[in-house]
Amino acid sequence: MKEEQRSLLLRSSSQFPPPEGVKLSYGTSGFRADAGILQSTVYRVGILAALRALKTESVIGLMITASHNEVSDNGVKIAEPNGGMLSQHWEPFADALANAQTPEHLLQVVDEFAESEGIALDGAKSVDILVGRDTRPSGSSLLEAAKLGIGSVIGAVALDMGILTTPQLHWIVRARNNGDKASEIDYFEQISSSFRCLMDLIPSGSESNEVVDKLIVDGANGVGGQKLQVYKEVLELNGLVIEVRNTGLEGGVLNEGVGADFVQKEKVVPHGFGSQDFGSRCASLDGDADRLVYFTVLSESGNKIELVDGDKILSLFAVFIKEQLSILKNRDTKLGDDYPCCIGVVQTAYANGASTDFLKQQGLEVAFTPTGVKYLHEKAAQYDIGIYFEANGHGTILFSELFLSWLEATNNELSSVSKGSEQQKAALRLLAVSKLINQAVGDALSGMLLVEAILRHMGWSIHRWNELYHDLPSRQLKVKVVDRTAVVTANAETEVVKPPGIQEAINAETANYPKGRCFIRPSGTEDVIRVYAEASAQDEADRLAKSVANLVDKFLGVGSS
Repeated sequence: MKEEQRSLLLRSSSQFPPPEGVKLSYGTSGFRADAGILQSTVYRVGILAALRALKTESVIGLMITASHNEVSDNGVKIAEPNGGMLSQHWEPFADALANAQTPEHLLQVVDEFAESEGIALDGAKSVDILVGRDTRPSGSSLLEAAKLGIGSVIGAVALDMGILTTPQLHWIVRARNNGDKASEIDYFEQISSSFRCLMDLIPSGSESNEVVDKLIVDGANGVGGQKLQVYKEVLELNGLVIEVRNTGLEGGVLNEGVGADFVQKEKVVPHGFGSQDFGSRCASLDGDADRLVYFTVLSESGNKIELVDGDKILSLFAVFIKEQLSILKNRDTKLGDDYPCCIGVVQTAYANGASTDFLKQQGLEVAFTPTGVKYLHEKAAQYDIGIYFEANGHGTILFSELFLSWLEATNNELSSVSKGSEQQKAALRLLAVSKLINQAVGDALSGMLLVEAILRHMGWSIHRWNELYHDLPSRQLKVKVVDRTAVVTANAETEVVKPPGIQEAINAETANYPKGRCFIRPSGTEDVIRVYAEASAQDEADRLAKSVANLVDKFLGVGSS
């Protein structure tokens, strides 16, 4: 490391001492904590983003957000060149950097890591880091800390992208590295034109009056609501009438009694919704617009809702894509090259068992991964078309480059031999889906447009969609333990390997309940073991969860020590 670089890092890092007595860890959501203690961490992630850009010789993203957390929190995370999450290989370095206690220690951590990764800190290369933030009041000062961190690595340039949804930043980073148009305007132009294409390809007679009704969206008093408010006129020109509530511009508090996380967990209407919305199609975004759930208000008096969660969104997407692939496969015109498309659906053990059964009944391959978006995304990328969602509404669809190349060629061939045929329309629909959905990361705005287009294509109301299957009743509990690492799981967290004997006890208990299913897993953040149970009736799910929680307490609980 050159002396100029050394002194620049020492000088700038002395302005950002780490908070005393706090140890932060980089996870799926990056670093997240009370905004008041994050200045130092965000500055250091700026350094990390610069080093990652030098290593990959690509554009990197840095997003300041705490997603669905309360407004007093904030966070910071990295977007990789492909728009994905930070390479897991770099997470220990992120932790070491964030927790370095002195400027000299920080310098040592940077120097040793740069050397081990072969990163030349000589200022010879220029790299761009795109920096975005959500609407949190703490975001502007944290953004300045990020820019100072990036600027403390010679050759690294911070480009302030302003206020964006998290998925928008990931999309822009991916587009920049692919050499495509890559601004916020380009993002909206691509998703709105793809949506228009799907709307134009709706079979005649599909549209029902039930679907044509406007969509009412809860914006979580966050960035997603504000962006939707700005662009809703463009969407209305494309046939989608939207009413946006909880934009944050009316004085509501981010994520307080609003948003996808609140609606999915509490199963009640968000603030600003009520009896006047009885029977309407409603959707809820989370604070940074990377999660989406739908719901309807159940009665004209109460605040209860019928939730349409991420599992149902996944099922809708899977049914539609499978239908289009079937039309393509059953074509009359024999094309030069056929392609054995491999489609896979990816879930975690938390997906409702009824959704898994439904997907398997459709003839779809269902794979399971440990809990966490990074595992789901990684598995989905192994298919030609990989669809993943968590029940909380976070998910997307991935298309392989090989499949998209074949689809483009097939569409071109069909347009010359049977233009306007059902087969060509199916090819065009799949191409439009690949451009509408955000393949970098889960995106509530693009996901919402795809839901709306498919409902119109099918002629389905939200009630018809919700009837695809009925969720099995479930219950989640947590049990305090002395040491959560004592539990080791396998088979996508559905089986306990250690301690011996506990899995057999869980199996014996579960066998007492019709459609019973139960698993336990250690929390990633606290000394608790999480229990998930399903059964054919709610009281049975409750009893199964409680009896397995008692087993966990007996084997591992605070009392067992």
